[in-house]
Amino acid sequence: MIKDSELLSKEGGNLEESINDFCMTICTVNGSGSATANNTLLRALFHMGIPVSGKNIFPSNIKGLPTWFSIRASDKGYLGRVAHDDIIVQMNPITFKEDLIYDVPGGVVFYADHIDMPIDRDDVIVYPMPVKDLIAEADVSRDLRDYMSNMVYVGIVSQILGIGLEFINDALLRQFNKKRSVAESNFAIVKLAADWAKENLEKRDRYRVEKQEPLKDFIMTDGNTAGALGAIYGGFQFCGWYPITPATSLAESLGIFSPKLRKDPETGKHNFAIVQAEDELASIGMAVGAGWAGLRSMTSTSGPGVSLMTEYMSMAYYAEVPLVLWDVQRVGPSTGLPTRTAQCDLNLTYFLGHGDTQQLVIIPSSVNECFEFGWKAFDFAEEFQTPVIVLSDLDLGMNLWMTTRFEYPDQPINRGKILWEEGLEKFKGEWGRYLDVDGDGIPYRTVMGNISEKAPYFARGTGHDEFGNYSEDADVWQRMLNRIKLKFDTARERLPKPIFRKIEGAEIGLIAMGSTESAVIEAQDQLERKGIRTDFMRVRALPFSSEVRAFIQSHPRNYVIELNRDGQLNQILAIEYCDLTDRLISLAYIDGLPITANYIIDSISSKEDSDHE
Repeated sequence: MIKDSELLSKEGGNLEESINDFCMTICTVNGSGSATANNTLLRALFHMGIPVSGKNIFPSNIKGLPTWFSIRASDKGYLGRVAHDDIIVQMNPITFKEDLIYDVPGGVVFYADHIDMPIDRDDVIVYPMPVKDLIAEADVSRDLRDYMSNMVYVGIVSQILGIGLEFINDALLRQFNKKRSVAESNFAIVKLAADWAKENLEKRDRYRVEKQEPLKDFIMTDGNTAGALGAIYGGFQFCGWYPITPATSLAESLGIFSPKLRKDPETGKHNFAIVQAEDELASIGMAVGAGWAGLRSMTSTSGPGVSLMTEYMSMAYYAEVPLVLWDVQRVGPSTGLPTRTAQCDLNLTYFLGHGDTQQLVIIPSSVNECFEFGWKAFDFAEEFQTPVIVLSDLDLGMNLWMTTRFEYPDQPINRGKILWEEGLEKFKGEWGRYLDVDGDGIPYRTVMGNISEKAPYFARGTGHDEFGNYSEDADVWQRMLNRIKLKFDTARERLPKPIFRKIEGAEIGLIAMGSTESAVIEAQDQLERKGIRTDFMRVRALPFSSEVRAFIQSHPRNYVIELNRDGQLNQILAIEYCDLTDRLISLAYIDGLPITANYIIDSISSKEDSDHE
């Protein structure tokens, strides 16, 4: 249901015109081919210069179940989810009544007029769409009617909102990869529907779009595609993976782009390998082996897959094998909600492994950071000779976001302390694979291909000393484990630092991570208009850098905002800074959908009001 606070600005009589500012949800069924139509509308708005994002809410099991696609357009650039709809495009009779609840007073309903369902609200504008009649007029072949029907609502919505058909046509050409004949047949339906709307529908709603300056420095894509491209530009050489929603498209994107981008210019041969393994155990085992051999190695999975990979990740931690693991989070526990988003794997990944293990975790918040962390993760893994986990989520990974253009890596590949034949000869003293000679906890390593007689060593997951010799000596064990801990303390100040968004005079801190950033920024601005000033810190890595403590200390109250039930980020902050727990307030929430600015605003406002009563 819609909260009253979300409707206050919408209530009343004559509502003001809303230009380039609305949320439109398209209600269809899974497998109906609506994705093409939805993405066409989204990309057309983007190419009109309007900031947009698109969120697909789809079922995890069979064809024919309800699916929703929400387009958020905001001239202010707020692209997070909202919990109401300004415009509904209804093609699914099964969810008709329930979907209508979320339409705001003064909102709009486009519906296929063959849906025999009463609309018992007199505070919304209704536009019927003769979908079947127009498809019959277009003489579409029987096997394509269901798919082409979606182009009817593209045309009618475009006419009523003012979306230029030239932008629709361009979006279709992009959607069909410039296959002009296919794009033209779809556009013919769009044009037919738009012409019908122009002649038969009188615009009575307040929503419309206007062309703005082109978003020249922006592109539209999803986080999984961006992460794959980042990995490619970071020199990825091996990926072992097993399909799992919502991480599958990351590995698939590697397979799409690598043949072109990871090819030796002289020999024409590919310099990468991608292996779809028989299960998650095999995929992480391959990744560990490739990382030990010296390849830039990775895998991608989600929560259930991470659970299965735990033993190998624990071995890689202690044997000090570099690799990258992408965890694109979904809702758990167990199989949970495979096609819904969450931030539930923070504790799992940070403490992944048995015994005294700790992992390096980096957390992107945008598609652009997915690209950046895609290549930086390899540098961190090889610099610290350990697995690095990139913690994304379904909302960021699978949904379409507007983002600044990717920047090619601005620094040489960092392979860390790796020794080749000449380096071994010049090495001062006796080289030991697990020997710390620099005092930073990071030893030197050799890899396959080094033909020096000094290069071989045992990569042990069992107890060993500095030279790889098996040992159960108590002092050796303690010394080795403490040396690895020192390595992670060194990493604190090398991993991505927090990002801050501060407002002068703020006494309240907001702490968040990952894809919640868009909602937090919108909430921060609206809270300021209500007289509640806040500073925002977005955590980007674990373990925390020194800036995190300083931020908490500088605010008497810090709200920790995250998309899970138990407040996992808040828990880790409390463990790390136990002397500051009285300054931390958990705002954890999960329902499988991206968090909204209104939830944050309502929660903080009510807590602040109650504290001052």
